[in-house]
Amino acid sequence: MDRLSQELSFFQQSIALRANRQEVLSANIANADTPNYKARDFDFATAMQNAMDTRMRLPDTSLALTSPRHIPAQASSQAGPTDLLYRNPYQASLDGNTVDMNVERVQFADNALHYQSSMSVLNQQIKDMMRAVSE
Repeated sequence: MDRLSQELSFFQQSIALRANRQEVLSANIANADTPNYKARDFDFATAMQNAMDTRMRLPDTSLALTSPRHIPAQASSQAGPTDLLYRNPYQASLDGNTVDMNVERVQFADNALHYQSSMSVLNQQIKDMMRAVSE
């Protein structure tokens, strides 16, 4: 089971980060007309490297409940949102908004394409594993 988890871990992390980035880019597009809104993004390569680096990851933990009134909680070491950076605008706008719709559209489409290709490769890997198990 650990080997299966290791095989799929890269694509699981990749898809989670791509989905997170899609949300960030969507927020930029949605706020294109909001005064003083600063466009955000993150470096996918760095985020992926940090997500796959297990040496720095703490083990998953859960709190022991000593009273029925305690709130159960867990801490997971899975890759979550990464450090969001502010995007440098190519041309400043008068209202302080740094969203450049052309850049956002290109980044959104590029991220969607990479997300789709990761899903396709993961789907093919799962099919190959299912074929190997059935034989």
